[in-house]
Amino acid sequence: MAGTTLDDYTDRYARRVRGMTASEIRALFAVASRPEVVSLAGGAPYIAALPLDAVGEMLGRLGSEHGATTLQYGIGQGTLELREGICEVMALSGIDAACGASPDDVVVTVGGQQALDLVARLFLDPGDVVLAEGPTYVGALGVFQAAQAQVVHVPMDSDGLIPEALETAIAEQARAGRRVKFLYTIPTYQNPAGVTLTEERRERVLDICERAGLLVIEDDPYGQLGFEGEAPAPLRARRREGVFYLSTFSKTFAPGLRVGWILAPHAVRDKLVIASEAQILCPSGFAQAAVATYLNTMPWREQLKVYREVYRERRDALLDALADLMPAGTSWTRPGGGLFVWATLPDGLDSKAMMPRAVAARVAYVPGTGFYADGSGGGHMRLNFSFPPPERIREGVRRLAGVMEQEIATRQVFGAVRGEGPRRRAGSDAPGPALA
Repeated sequence: MAGTTLDDYTDRYARRVRGMTASEIRALFAVASRPEVVSLAGGAPYIAALPLDAVGEMLGRLGSEHGATTLQYGIGQGTLELREGICEVMALSGIDAACGASPDDVVVTVGGQQALDLVARLFLDPGDVVLAEGPTYVGALGVFQAAQAQVVHVPMDSDGLIPEALETAIAEQARAGRRVKFLYTIPTYQNPAGVTLTEERRERVLDICERAGLLVIEDDPYGQLGFEGEAPAPLRARRREGVFYLSTFSKTFAPGLRVGWILAPHAVRDKLVIASEAQILCPSGFAQAAVATYLNTMPWREQLKVYREVYRERRDALLDALADLMPAGTSWTRPGGGLFVWATLPDGLDSKAMMPRAVAARVAYVPGTGFYADGSGGGHMRLNFSFPPPERIREGVRRLAGVMEQEIATRQVFGAVRGEGPRRRAGSDAPGPALA
């Protein structure tokens, strides 16, 4: 019957639910988890690199010896012990007491995702504009969509967010009469592009936002996972006011514990706690105790070095395989840390349209469309290197390259490939246009 729907509740949903869709990544989980599929899709850390026996014993003691407290309700801001540990972790990146970092201004969250949601709840009204790198983290796009905000992407290149493009975006929104609330940025080992904002650009971006009166939401899940020396100091280490620093233990310890945090300006701290209590009452006492005990009793700094070495080896395996196997016209970023490579396809290929054939060939990636609010980005894909071992990474690239070669051949037979003409082999060190 015309007008019917499989969802009997369609006319009862709130307006903010309209347009709510599953992310590109979540839709891939069922396929990518099959053992026969080489998954270059998700962003899962390599948990097997942890001393799992010692971690298991620690968790057992937390339950058997301290269960009366760790399994009880807690306070909305998070335990003081963990907040002090978080400050110690941030100090490694230069966010210390000298720049105003204090346990009093840390709010513990259920992973970095709740941190994003709390910021959106506090600052976004329907119709507000968020400026974000293009491409950007798919989970952030979901949060901003749920807040009924409009995301306007600012282009990047191999040096990160382009300051001139940021100035242009701010001016355009002002001329259109739209209210821009903040810049959301992942300046270090960006997800999905893998690029890092340079020292010089960090100061310029902060100056631009300060002049425009924009808040800066700095998301930094990967900053301590660098492979080639120290990363530039976070934005929050440079400016105290107007910069919110978000991070998580999901990439450096255990994502299953779901522990993250926000370092916020002091005036906002209480509102964040109130908003968090309205959502979850309090973060898990057991998960907080697990992270705090890990920081207090285990060599977590050495574990960071282990992760860096593991991920460096796997990044190199991916980059080598791409250079050896990808068809002409493909290019990609060369990340100095983090978990991801951003690849640009030969002209005429569409990563979303190609995905079913890749799955049939038993390889998975994330189409670039998932990282843009407007669904663009079909000429790109995100490749993860943190989870599969090097030999599986190479096999995955071999399968993926085969799919791409078939796509190119099919288009040459049944229709001209867009931009047809002589092609130059593009690799990770080849200069290229902005990531758009």
